[in-house]
Amino acid sequence: MMARVRMDKWLWAARFFKTRALAARACELGRIASNGQKAKSSREVRVGDLLQVESDAGAFQVEVALLSEMRGPAAVAQTLYRETETSRELRLQLAAERKAMSHFESSREGRPSKRDRRKLDRFRGRV
Repeated sequence: MMARVRMDKWLWAARFFKTRALAARACELGRIASNGQKAKSSREVRVGDLLQVESDAGAFQVEVALLSEMRGPAAVAQTLYRETETSRELRLQLAAERKAMSHFESSREGRPSKRDRRKLDRFRGRV
């Protein structure tokens, strides 16, 4: 059993990022914190560490459960960490808000058609 793994390797193995390069870049940009401190990509992850991870998928607060340098299936990757309850609730709440906002965004699709333009002109009294 390994005692330590590099931060970028663990984030990649846990499937927070598609490549190690993206994981390392996130560390450089300060999007990864370990036990409340900004983490470099070379920092060693240990079992029990509390990580804050900001990725395209959202913001996660996780506790490291297992260590791995190998990227496996998603089912295996999810065993490497435990997401905190507050993190899960916040993420679900944000997803629900995004879903509610999509109704407003989909109603405006590009420029008005010729038919829409004529309707607008009639509405504005410019026939």
